[in-house]
Amino acid sequence: MKEEFMEMAIDLAHHGEGYVNPNPLVGALVVAEGKIIGRGYHQRFGAPHAEIIALEEAGTQARGADLYVTLEPCCHHGKQPPCTERIIAAGIARVFVACCDPNPVVNGRGVAHLRDSGLDVTVGLLAKRAQRMNEIFFTYITAGIPFVHLKLAMSLDGKIATRTGDSHWITNEQSRIAAHRLRRKYMALLVGVNTIITDDPRLTVRYIKGLNPLRIILDGRGRIPVAARVFTEPGRTIVVTATMTHATEQAIQAQGGEVWRIVQHEDKVDLPLLLHRLGREGIDGLLIEGGGVTAASFLEAGLVDKVSFFFAPLIIGGATAATAVGGKGTAEIARAICLSDIRTKRIGDDLVYTGYITGGDR
Repeated sequence: MKEEFMEMAIDLAHHGEGYVNPNPLVGALVVAEGKIIGRGYHQRFGAPHAEIIALEEAGTQARGADLYVTLEPCCHHGKQPPCTERIIAAGIARVFVACCDPNPVVNGRGVAHLRDSGLDVTVGLLAKRAQRMNEIFFTYITAGIPFVHLKLAMSLDGKIATRTGDSHWITNEQSRIAAHRLRRKYMALLVGVNTIITDDPRLTVRYIKGLNPLRIILDGRGRIPVAARVFTEPGRTIVVTATMTHATEQAIQAQGGEVWRIVQHEDKVDLPLLLHRLGREGIDGLLIEGGGVTAASFLEAGLVDKVSFFFAPLIIGGATAATAVGGKGTAEIARAICLSDIRTKRIGDDLVYTGYITGGDR
């Protein structure tokens, strides 16, 4: 039953996706004599933590009960008071923690505080699942830069558009809804300027309920049309450039957009510097949606943590049709970028292939 209760806590935590960033997803259950008497999850940034909500629902019945929580309870004053003190005061007897919090101000101190106060604490119940659920938070809190997830939609032969540039729609409607759920998980969404010029996308989560991500347009030479729809949709839009005319920058700002100049050399944006600036802005996760040039730039720089490729049962063909990943590419199969922890999922007739970057030299 212990694993089942932790699974329920993990399921609860997912309800906070898209609302708690840059905080972690956390779920909690209070259990007495095998019965759930309190449930809670972190609902939004700055709101009460999961443990507090679960304890309030349990009330006085929490005394002598067990607490299941997906992440180590905090022991410091932030936007909310320490959860450890509330757990101790509630009279909880045993605490089951899925994984420790890598945040330096916690990182084992929460568990130690509970144990020093006489509570029986077990750490590691469904740890891998809990860590994967918070992969965005874990990367951001330890590295100071966003977790980077590359998502592309393509035909079976790896094309993201026809030779004439037509790309609407390669994948089915269910896959597009799934893509918007992905967008909701990430604080920022990035595309290259060619995608803006060709498709004029909105880059919102209009198919589902949620907050629009910060929109980032990678535009090395300042070619973005200032009438693009990304400037008219609710939310923040940033154009990242290496070189841009003053007139274009003023026009973007007049539309409510922002311009960041992050130069590597000539007309190239320094991608590592971009990630560090996003980290300083509190952006914990970045979803990249293409196209081929942008995808290749991040992959070749070794900046992608995870990929999700949506395959539609289509064969487009064409030597000049745009491919999912452009760039120079590898010269040897042995040095191709490899993936680990592979998962596949059917969405109607489409197939989603997801994995984590492990490097080359397999």
